[in-house]
Amino acid sequence: MTAGRKIVAGLFMSLDGVVEAPERWHFPYLNEEMGAAVGQMYAEADTLLLGRTTYETFAASWPHQTGELADAINGIRKLVASTTLDTADWNNTTVIDGDVVTALKEIKQQPGRNINLSGSITLTRALLEAGLLDELRLLVHPIVLGTGQRLFPAGTPRTPLALARSATFTNGVLDLTYQPA
Repeated sequence: MTAGRKIVAGLFMSLDGVVEAPERWHFPYLNEEMGAAVGQMYAEADTLLLGRTTYETFAASWPHQTGELADAINGIRKLVASTTLDTADWNNTTVIDGDVVTALKEIKQQPGRNINLSGSITLTRALLEAGLLDELRLLVHPIVLGTGQRLFPAGTPRTPLALARSATFTNGVLDLTYQPA
């Protein structure tokens, strides 16, 4: 039996579970430890999976950035899960045709490294519910936002997870990796 590739979702999260618009609250916590953690995720992957909204945000910003992380993000193969987008102009980007869950089941069986899912809250939830998410990596920031979209809103089905790894950064951010239990 072949293990296949892993789909690893990485999200910035507040203490109260908000994952929406981290560009508004994340940057004061950005330090070398966080940069290394995010860099490690990209180093272990050869594909970046994005939902349409996150794709549009990334595609508007990353092509204009420079540096090691920008080079990694701009150069990596990108897949966009969208029912409304037909084409994607950003370098190395393909829009997934048809059913995303079916397509990703097939892609997971192909040779390669990890498939990173960045942001893309709706897609993260769908893959977790479908049993396709192998790791959920949360960088939990020591801030309470009070409002915003949460990763697990009221009504989310019970989903047992097991803590696979944890670290605490000097800025108070928790780096938590969960796997399906």
